[in-house]
Amino acid sequence: MDFIAQNLSESLIIAGIALLIIEVAILGFATFVLFFMGLSMVLTGVLMLVGILDSTYITAFWSNAIVTGVLAGLLWKPLKKSQQNSGKDKETATTINHQFVLENDCDAQGLSHHQYSGIQWKVKSQQPLIKGTMVKVVKADVGVLWVEEV
Repeated sequence: MDFIAQNLSESLIIAGIALLIIEVAILGFATFVLFFMGLSMVLTGVLMLVGILDSTYITAFWSNAIVTGVLAGLLWKPLKKSQQNSGKDKETATTINHQFVLENDCDAQGLSHHQYSGIQWKVKSQQPLIKGTMVKVVKADVGVLWVEEV
């Protein structure tokens, strides 16, 4: 505990970088909470390192709380919008129009499955389709491929 107290700015920077790595590498930038907290900790650590902020726990706590809130307020909508746009482009480019042969009968209940791009997808169709039918993907939802007969 003495080591952290004596090197608070460096500890904040290291902890902030760790949170950024977890957010980007493990969670795939799906939630922004760790991103805001990590960025806040790095900024606070740098400000303490250059002497703008005091190196105390109270300063670190309040600085991180305020900076995290400000970053979330400023960056939430732009990051969310960029995340939604990139997801649609990726879905359209890789999933729509993918063709394959059904391994099981398929209907709107989604009891059939298809392995594609390393993911086990539920396969659904507006019209009942029988095993062995060549189909193409017309729509992709989370974990679900909607197909039509080719």
